[in-house]
Amino acid sequence: MRSVRKTSGELDEEHLVRLVARGDRAAFEELYRRTSPWMAVRLRRRCADEQIVAEVMQETYLAVWRAAGAFSGAAAGGTAVGWLWTIAARRLVDAFRRRAHHAEPPPTAAPQSMAPAAEEEALAATVGGEVGDALRRLAPELRQVLQAMVLDGLSVRETSVLLGLPEGTVKTRARRARIELRKALA
Repeated sequence: MRSVRKTSGELDEEHLVRLVARGDRAAFEELYRRTSPWMAVRLRRRCADEQIVAEVMQETYLAVWRAAGAFSGAAAGGTAVGWLWTIAARRLVDAFRRRAHHAEPPPTAAPQSMAPAAEEEALAATVGGEVGDALRRLAPELRQVLQAMVLDGLSVRETSVLLGLPEGTVKTRARRARIELRKALA
């Protein structure tokens, strides 16, 4: 094992993958040490969720360990680094699909296309007085979020899916809407 560690610094990634295919842990560790920093950077450019990035990294290197023997390398016109990135990119797409699948809006929260006048009428019928007036004075994007979360009782994730917004945007708009309502009602 020591001799592999000593020579693995001199080997390129393709040779490391071939050694990993034979079950060489030291070669796997060296491959990980060389490739994981840039892989993490590339994944973070495509996904801001650190948990998903960490899961994709883990799944990628597990797949490399298990499938290194399937790597055809330069014979097929590919590189080890390209092969690694292909695995990671596919795992990232799978993670996005899982997230989208689990973030489906509940059937009762399906988006309904209403003309703004109908929305205003529904809001006025639901909430009246000073609160209703303050709600109607909110910017439409803030009012939509507050209505979905407070009046419809949806979670941040459900509101995100319903309105087609990132969860962080939903949280920010909900906070801004509450602050503006407090000011209006003070």
